Amino acid sequence: MKFVVNLFVLVCLGLGNTSAQNNTGLTLWYNAPAANWNEALPIGNGRLGAMVFGNPVREQIQLNENTLWAGSPHQNNNPKAKGQLDNIRTLLFQEKYTEAHQVAESNFISATSHGMFYETVGDLRLDFVNQEKFTNYRRELDIEKAITTTTYTVDGVDYKREVFTSFTDQVIVIKLTASQKGKISFSAGMDRPAPAVVTVATEKNDILKMTGLSSDGFNKRVKSAKPIKGLVEFESRLKIVPEGGKLTAETNKLVVTNANTVLMYLSIATNFVNYKDISADAHKRAVDYIAKAEKKKYNQLVQDHTAFYQKYFNRVQLNLGQTDAVTKPTDVRIKEFSTTYDPSLAALYFQFGRYLLISSSQPGGQAANLQGIWNKDLLPPWKSAYTININTQMNYWPAEVTNLTEMHEPLIQLVKELSVTGAETAKVMYGADGWMAHHNTDIWRIAGAVDGATWGMWPTGGTWLAQHLWDKYMFNGDKNYLRSVYPTMKGAAEFCLSFLTKEPKNNWLIVSPSLSPEHGPAGRPRSINIQQGTTMDNQLVYDIFVKTIQAAKILNLDAALVTKIENTLPQLPPMQIGKHNQLQEWLEDWDDPTEDHRHVSHLYGLYPSNQISPYRNPELFEGAKNTLIQRGDPSTGWSMNWKINLWARLLDGNHAYKLMGDQIKLVGRPDSPKGGGTYANMFDAHPPFQIDGNFGFTSGLTEMLVQSHDGAIHLIPALPDVWKAGTVSGLRARGGFEIKSMEWKAGKLTKVVLKSNLGGNCRVRSYNELVLPNGKTVPVASNENPNPFYQLPEIKKPLVSTAASLTKTSLRPSFVYDIPTKAGEEIVLVGR
Repeated sequence: MKFVVNLFVLVCLGLGNTSAQNNTGLTLWYNAPAANWNEALPIGNGRLGAMVFGNPVREQIQLNENTLWAGSPHQNNNPKAKGQLDNIRTLLFQEKYTEAHQVAESNFISATSHGMFYETVGDLRLDFVNQEKFTNYRRELDIEKAITTTTYTVDGVDYKREVFTSFTDQVIVIKLTASQKGKISFSAGMDRPAPAVVTVATEKNDILKMTGLSSDGFNKRVKSAKPIKGLVEFESRLKIVPEGGKLTAETNKLVVTNANTVLMYLSIATNFVNYKDISADAHKRAVDYIAKAEKKKYNQLVQDHTAFYQKYFNRVQLNLGQTDAVTKPTDVRIKEFSTTYDPSLAALYFQFGRYLLISSSQPGGQAANLQGIWNKDLLPPWKSAYTININTQMNYWPAEVTNLTEMHEPLIQLVKELSVTGAETAKVMYGADGWMAHHNTDIWRIAGAVDGATWGMWPTGGTWLAQHLWDKYMFNGDKNYLRSVYPTMKGAAEFCLSFLTKEPKNNWLIVSPSLSPEHGPAGRPRSINIQQGTTMDNQLVYDIFVKTIQAAKILNLDAALVTKIENTLPQLPPMQIGKHNQLQEWLEDWDDPTEDHRHVSHLYGLYPSNQISPYRNPELFEGAKNTLIQRGDPSTGWSMNWKINLWARLLDGNHAYKLMGDQIKLVGRPDSPKGGGTYANMFDAHPPFQIDGNFGFTSGLTEMLVQSHDGAIHLIPALPDVWKAGTVSGLRARGGFEIKSMEWKAGKLTKVVLKSNLGGNCRVRSYNELVLPNGKTVPVASNENPNPFYQLPEIKKPLVSTAASLTKTSLRPSFVYDIPTKAGEEIVLVGR
């Protein structure tokens, strides 16, 4: 009996006879307080975020709530665009790029809002008495429990602080204890950075509250930006419950004197309901959160919080081995990673990414933004918004593969909401059907073009986001889910159908005007990026067309639309190999092999898409590899982590691991190297901090262990030589498969247990031969790919420059097997 596993892969690592990770393996720890925000430790529950500094003398806990954004409901479409669409296309056909750029600036870029800022709530400050002479200091973040702890000693008294953001009770919980009675004395205050205006006051004798409004979101960096009145109300509310001692209230602070222990509840709430409704009662919400939480004892609060978190976190276990480096503080390990062998730090970095996604993206809440939910500023870099020309998408690359599918839901909801506002943008700006968005959005779901034509004149941000709707289905196979997202997928495809235009040279249907995100051809002024028919656009349009066809056929819907898309597909441009043996970024062969730009947008077809394959189109595979070599390794943090994924897809684990060393290097201190890397708290450094790099690392390591995009579940496809033995469990593969456990020794797969949640063919690829536990052979795969809900894309043969001279990469021989499965069945394979 024959079965095939469509592009699904399983991964479960097991490290020979190395013991499973203990608490030390899942803890970030330090022997000094945080010197700045990039050393503070992040905690969050999807809605609330906090950065804990761990200072014995003056504790600082920086606060966020994920709906506190500048401005208020609005849209930012420029209606002048539609009247200039034919003109700008003509200018591009005539290669008058400067003139086209000027038309875009004047007529397409928003004349009102350029996107709102995600804002900090402010800071809770706890000023302690007589704590200056502390010793035996340690602060840590236990990502197995999602709790941060600070301990130290003063004059023979041992002090301990525990802080967590409760998932179940929606408050920040702070507990202070001392080894002797009557030794805890401090004052508590709250503030917000200038120029924000807030009111800080006490209520009764045990409540401290801070209230205020969001700002008007005026972006002074963009000349055409107009302020949008800030109408988001917020309240931050602290209740202190001491045991022993005395609690008194002053005008704007609470004072605790000689307490034995102290328990604090901190709630934050806004009036935000959704992107078009801000009618909630922030005060009532904040009061209710505390009223609910204080009914529980502290141990129950901890237990409920940890159980909720571990329901997700414990799904995946990774063991790459452990060395003596684990005994060192985390910042030291980061600094030494590239010059020592510390495999458990790579595993910790991987799990830290999963911790951050659980902590910043929960069902029913907002999607993780450019900084997740952690931001200390009123005017953060890049607005801490949703940059949808890679960064927002990158945030969610680990969601399905690392078994955090629920964390994907806020992004799915964002895309659904954006399809509503983006339909108006498509109609008003382009006279087009369906929906679209440019390169940036925010909590108000703006879809117009922002920040100037250099960056904002890119109309396929929504097209990229829509890929996530189908990709999630690839893992769950849930037709009810697919039915719920199909209208949004359909709308994205309809926009492309109505927006494509014929270019005069080859009569290909292309996206125009557009650009290759944030990058322009060599020889032009750096600000003139405007272009037409870029490779990434062609890849994105192809993907949304193919995925919409498959979804429509599965649901038995829209036969006429399917026919229309099928007739359009052959008219899209093929990918092209240029004179430098590179995958071309543009329609013309304009690539500069010395260019080291951080965006490698035309490699979208390699990752996260599956259009470029070593087995199906080796010429494109080789062209993509040459492009990546020409761009080089050093880059900004998120870009280096994208390259980890790309090198994994190129099946080069050693190069992917080399980039891990480039990423895990300590930055942000006076003696640190410049450029991208990792801050002491393990946040990715663009610099400054962007969370997408953390998520990209996690997905990249996963791609090194399991890939499921190319017709089979490829086990340890890009294993670096240094990870000779390991174990992993809980990773997921397309087709509804889970790697219940996987182990390898001496670089060879020794055992894997795969669970089929949906049933069907399971196709497995391995570099070494696999057999059943009883020694019987496994059926060798056929040439077919009969999976009922996944088809490999049929990519056009690339056009290759006559000046190119491609050298085909020699691929490792592999074994491919087909295994029939029933829903719920587990498959055990062992290596030879």
